[in-house]
Parts: sequence; C-alpha cells; structure tokens
Amino acid sequence: MQPVALVRPEVRAAVSEEEQLRLELYKKYHPPTFSGLASEDAQGFLEEGHCILCTMGVTESSGVSFTTLQLKGAAYPWWRAYKLDSLAEAASLTWTQFSDMFLMDYVPQSLRDAWRAEFEQLCQGSMFVSEYAVRFSDLAKHAPTLVATV
Repeated sequence: MQPVALVRPEVRAAVSEEEQLRLELYKKYHPPTFSGLASEDAQGFLEEGHCILCTMGVTESSGVSFTTLQLKGAAYPWWRAYKLDSLAEAASLTWTQFSDMFLMDYVPQSLRDAWRAEFEQLCQGSMFVSEYAVRFSDLAKHAPTLVATV
C-alpha cells in the first residue's frame, strides 16, 4: 500500500465586490507576469507591478494579492508553499515584506552586492546632473541602509 501524502487545502478568503472591481481594473493595466526563470528581470517585475498598484492607490491593501496572481511557472509554487507554511503571515504581508522576500529569492546575492558596491562608488564624473540623478536613484534602491530618508 502506498503512503498517503497529506495535502493542506488552500484557504481562500471571500472577495468583496469592490475588491473584484479593483482586480478587474488592475488587469486592464496589463501587469507583468513572472515565472522565476533566471533570464527574467525580477526587479523589473516588482517595479512595474508596484507602479500600477501605486497608480491605483492599492499598494498596501491589495498589492501582494494582486501581484501574486501574476506569478507563473516555478514562481507560483514558491508563493503557494509560503502561503501554506504561514497562512496567518501571508494574509497580513506588507508590500515591503513581500518585495524583500521576493528579491531575496529571485535576485542573486552577488548581483545585489554588485549594485550596492556600484552605489557606494558612484560619482558624477562626466555625467550630466540629470544622468547622475537617474543612476543614483536606480542604485539607491539596492542600498537603502546607505540612503538617508529624512
């Protein structure tokens, strides 16, 4: 006789009509999908999704649930495993917590270290101020502890 594997049922919360309308609007923005392939831009996936969520004003209220609907391939089982292991935490996960966890798993530490080092060594040199400002902003998100927020 084969051993029987226990499978925990996936718990789904009832979705309000208002939330359903927000989801339909979100889909109209054609949010990106992410399947977890090494060739995909995990950072870009989060940034583009975050931009849509901010435009809609739902980053904290629906950001994680809407974004995780866009996970495909190997990325979906990654999220499903997290939800099953921590049902209570998954329901209250903030956008920042989710994005930190996502980047930790899908952006190699070596790449994050390289971005941080590049930020630490960034100087304007021959760049125009506008070019420098764009590069600074782009790299600063990889070194939040080095950037004053006040």
